Amino acid sequence: MNPRELRLLFVVAGAIVFVDTMFYAAVAPLLPSLSRELHLSKASAGVLTAGYAIGTLVGAIPGGLLAERAGPRVTLYTGLGLMGASSLVFGLVDNIILLDAARVVQGFGGACTWAGALAWLVAEVPVQRRGSAIGGALAAGIGGALFGPVIGTLAHALGRGPVFSAVVVLAAVLIAAVASLPAPSPLPEHRPTRLLDQLRRPVIVLSMWLVALPAIASGTMNVLGPLRLSQLGAGAAGIGATFLIAAAVEAAMSPAVGQVSDRRGRILPLRVGLAVSAVALLLFTVPQTAILLAVVIVFETVGLGTFWAPAMAMLSDAADSYGVSQGYAMALINLAWAAGQVTGAGGGGALAKATGDAVPFAIAAALCAATLGLMLFRPVRTALPR
Repeated sequence: MNPRELRLLFVVAGAIVFVDTMFYAAVAPLLPSLSRELHLSKASAGVLTAGYAIGTLVGAIPGGLLAERAGPRVTLYTGLGLMGASSLVFGLVDNIILLDAARVVQGFGGACTWAGALAWLVAEVPVQRRGSAIGGALAAGIGGALFGPVIGTLAHALGRGPVFSAVVVLAAVLIAAVASLPAPSPLPEHRPTRLLDQLRRPVIVLSMWLVALPAIASGTMNVLGPLRLSQLGAGAAGIGATFLIAAAVEAAMSPAVGQVSDRRGRILPLRVGLAVSAVALLLFTVPQTAILLAVVIVFETVGLGTFWAPAMAMLSDAADSYGVSQGYAMALINLAWAAGQVTGAGGGGALAKATGDAVPFAIAAALCAATLGLMLFRPVRTALPR
């Protein structure tokens, strides 16, 4: 691709992950009202929140395979079509089973869109710009999460039907934009067993864990945060504002974290994130007012936000070292993120129902502390990439 075509690819890929993440994050302000209208328990609310991640978990490997075998363009068509159809269903139905199913299909589509967009970018950019390309897509995703609560608040005010039906139009526009792009460069093929073999490699397993861990914590917070804010008197607008500010802080700090990761190595920001997150997670149940809880949620987001760029870059670097294509590396990232979200949202909601909110957050904090201890352990520390 020439520079103009490459810029167009960046814009289209960024727009796709922005829209996908925006409608993934839109459920947070809707959760309390849906829980009241449909008489959902915390566990049921957790399943609804985790539905997207469940779909991504199921679609992670197929999305990576589709990107490798059929190409990024077909993968993006598939993901965008599923995103439009599932969002339309989510906007029009009032049955919890159908709502859960719509979120699962949306997550499967998201696995395809992320794998297709990142695989296409990686195939076209020079190796020395690969980290910035992934970081740019990540920034677009954070931007989508930034506006997701706004969309959810708007859907609460105007109704889910009009707001979520608009995704069909957005999906059609994005499909047309993908069709206008020049043909992607061919990606190297790898047998599926080659991908599975990599799960035995310690660096890849640790990298996946460092993607999964913040997903566990954020999945728990995305379920219990809105519900607890509502219990403390916050309305849909207040809940949406809390997650909007949290995403804005994460988006603002993400480039700086990426630069530190490039200059000082992947490990330093990961250690800082583990320490901050362990403390922040323990504070979740301390505030007794909605404003103080909102501050804690933003503080937690700062800690968790330091994980994504260096952990994804570490996994991408490891994939290069072991001869694994970046399409499959994106599949592993999707797999790790989705597994963490399912565990955090579904398991966190169920555990909170049985024991109270403090227990799932204490477990997440303990996992962060244990991981930090592992990374400070000398034999592990010397084996990690710098």
